[in-house]
Amino acid sequence: MSKHILTERIEQAHAKGRLALIPFLPGGYPDKKRFWEEIDQLDKNGADIIEIGMPFSDPVADGPVVEHASLKCLEAGVNLAWILGELAARKGRYHAGIVLMGYLNPVLQYGLSRFAKDAASAGAHGVILADVPFEESEPIRAAFDPEGLALIALVGLNTAPERMELYGSVAKGFAYFVSVLGTTGVRSSFDTGLPPEVSAGLAAAKKAFGVPVALGFGLKRPEQLAGLHGLADAAVFGSALIRHIDEGGEAAGFMKIWK
Repeated sequence: MSKHILTERIEQAHAKGRLALIPFLPGGYPDKKRFWEEIDQLDKNGADIIEIGMPFSDPVADGPVVEHASLKCLEAGVNLAWILGELAARKGRYHAGIVLMGYLNPVLQYGLSRFAKDAASAGAHGVILADVPFEESEPIRAAFDPEGLALIALVGLNTAPERMELYGSVAKGFAYFVSVLGTTGVRSSFDTGLPPEVSAGLAAAKKAFGVPVALGFGLKRPEQLAGLHGLADAAVFGSALIRHIDEGGEAAGFMKIWK
């Protein structure tokens, strides 16, 4: 069986001696036109996988930076139909793997089967649904698997090893390890190195999953990546990128700092 494209993208980064880089940007941010320009820049400047946020009105796992950005997108009229339509118009344009990240409610409103077909047809390779536990994932995987879409598992500090093994038994693409108990956003506790509980959690995840493990929530500086080598396979950053754009920067400059 061939490897999933998301797994391949992470392994290709490893072959170059580095962690895979996975930037996140809410769909339509900072505005509908510039969003796709930023996605182009991310792809051309070293992103191995790009996470596109599916804005939702009740983002329980999002910190203030991501939540504010997502609400701004909703106010501009961004929805799943717009994201998938615009992504489909650009299918084949990106080398990076494409992952859609959000919550189950908009997907169900769109229609699970229809979403799976349209997302895959548009060029998405995986989906992260932050509010779907393992026990509720089977119908989603049943819709995603025939389309080649990976349902990316979210695990974290409070995920027991035996539960990680459940997620690992059906994992495709990569696994997403959440570094904090709480919402997204940069964390000052990372300033002095990776906390021991995060290192232990990553070790457990690496043991449980047969796919690469990405660390997300809390990364704000490129120097933090050095401490992840040997523990994680990829790094996810969202709030730091959004802040960079809010301060007048562009994705290209951001990626050059992190490469």
